[in-house]
Amino acid sequence: MKQASETRNTMSDLPRNSETTEDAADRADTKAPDGSFVGDYTAYLLAQASHVFSAEIHARIKAHGTGIAEWRVLACLLDVDGLSVSKLAELALFNQPRLSKVLDRLSSQGLIERRGDTADRRRVRVHITPAGLERVTPLIEVARAHEQEMLAGYDPQEVEQIKRILKHLIARSLASNKTARPIDTDTD
Repeated sequence: MKQASETRNTMSDLPRNSETTEDAADRADTKAPDGSFVGDYTAYLLAQASHVFSAEIHARIKAHGTGIAEWRVLACLLDVDGLSVSKLAELALFNQPRLSKVLDRLSSQGLIERRGDTADRRRVRVHITPAGLERVTPLIEVARAHEQEMLAGYDPQEVEQIKRILKHLIARSLASNKTARPIDTDTD
């Protein structure tokens, strides 16, 4: 895997349309200083990586006319035949009241539908509709292309290792932290 001290150009290091090279350099220089507490604190590094990694894909998703909250829900529903509201909230990183508002919007657009759970009539399951699949499928390709751009320069084994470590870290953190629940970002 690449050493932390190695630097390489990424999409976020390059100047944007109306930005000077100096502005791009300032943006690339926002990482915490090596040796500082936050520069070596895992939670901070994960949050910063998420922030940087997500910023570009969020812009691309919005450019396709879909809000980030809607994107997250539709992406979570893509490969399953319905999810309970509580499981969907967990996967999409929303609290249930916020998720309910997002589901209302998606339902009114015909992108999802709520159905009673056949195994437990007290429970509601959320399903993606054909219109929802039509909306999210091109966005999945946008997300995959973005991921490839962001991970360019890492070989497939390194990418697999990064993902394996992240999944393991998440699982261990959830197992040891009973208060960990979905975060609710104000990303629309």
